[in-house]
Amino acid sequence: MEIQPTLTEGERRASTWMERSLRAAAEAESLPDAEVSVLIVDDEKIYRLNREYRGVDRPTDVLSFPQWEPEEDPVTEGGGPVPLGDIVISLPRAREQAEKYGHSLNREMGFLAVHGFLHLLGYDHGTEEAERAMFTRQEEILARIGLER
Repeated sequence: MEIQPTLTEGERRASTWMERSLRAAAEAESLPDAEVSVLIVDDEKIYRLNREYRGVDRPTDVLSFPQWEPEEDPVTEGGGPVPLGDIVISLPRAREQAEKYGHSLNREMGFLAVHGFLHLLGYDHGTEEAERAMFTRQEEILARIGLER
């Protein structure tokens, strides 16, 4: 995990909850040994990535860059961990959203990590039905480690 901004003690605790959330997600999805890269950035960095890779001219809270297409069977040489892809989280957005939704930064960082993780696995929220399924799964995973709303 790479963390670009300097973190406060509370933000470091939140990043620990984020890691727990990712482990819970991998367990809930019954994944084999897998690897995810997480980058915590500021709004300027996520804005540039969002514009460059998604054509969206604004910052966002989380981006996912899957290593594999959903229909592909991920494999590795030598049986090492399967690289699932990269998750980028905007720390300023996470702070703002935690305050807006009235929950902890721990919860928001865990939520964004799981949201990005599920995108790496092919989950999406392009339709109402897909969104309901994805958000239900996110809440199930977060409940496993006590990060409920």
